[in-house]
Amino acid sequence: MRYLLLIFTALVLLQSCNKKEEDRIVLIKTNYGDIKVKLYKETPVHRDNFIRLAEEGFYNGLLFHRVINEFMIQGGDPDSRNAEPEQRLGNGGPGYDLPAEIHYPELFHKKGALAAAREGDRINPMKKSSGSQFYIVQGKTFTDEELDQVEKRVDRMNKQSVYYKTLSLYSDSLMALQKDEKWDEFYAMQKKIQKVVNDEIKAHPHKIPPELRQVYKTIGGTPHLDENYTVFGEVIEGLNVVDSIAKVPTDPNDRPLKDVKILKVEVIK
Repeated sequence: MRYLLLIFTALVLLQSCNKKEEDRIVLIKTNYGDIKVKLYKETPVHRDNFIRLAEEGFYNGLLFHRVINEFMIQGGDPDSRNAEPEQRLGNGGPGYDLPAEIHYPELFHKKGALAAAREGDRINPMKKSSGSQFYIVQGKTFTDEELDQVEKRVDRMNKQSVYYKTLSLYSDSLMALQKDEKWDEFYAMQKKIQKVVNDEIKAHPHKIPPELRQVYKTIGGTPHLDENYTVFGEVIEGLNVVDSIAKVPTDPNDRPLKDVKILKVEVIK
């Protein structure tokens, strides 16, 4: 009997482990149609968090509150539930962040990519994700010349990110030097920080691999977001729905004039 119990326990644990290593499938039902999404096993923290929120009904009744044609559609702000017309949205969440799970170039911002929204680098140099807000890429196609410019743009973004990350390591020392008016040491430390930043960017310039270039030239996406946001899934059915939502009229804050609602998010695998 004990032998059978051990076998049963082992099978349950094996099933649990296998499930943790699987892609999962969810269905996002909207008033514009259904979007079926695969959640990547390579980003288990984001995948499991999205599954848990979906199963709790967290997303049901929320809005796609930020919509930009040829860019993306964004939702997941709990403040958007029953929001008044013209109410500013985008700052709500479940009360926690998620650690970044950025796997570039394996996971990138092609058309249909599902990714996590986040605060900017100045207050979030570690690129932590919002606990609930997400966006689905609509994007556009690019030429090689445009992708060359994107590489430079991402380098500038990465430089800013590295700067704030490095600055956070020296902030206490800089404040102490400033307080004591030790200006020579203060400026020397600033130069040291700038050198660290420049050396890091020079050592790791952003390059779009040929296979990704081909995707961005033919299918499209938002390549300037690569390396800076966690991509944790992709649309496998319903890209036409994403296109329809992306084209709706919006106000100056990119909120649709007519609410685009997430009716329900169902876990189907």
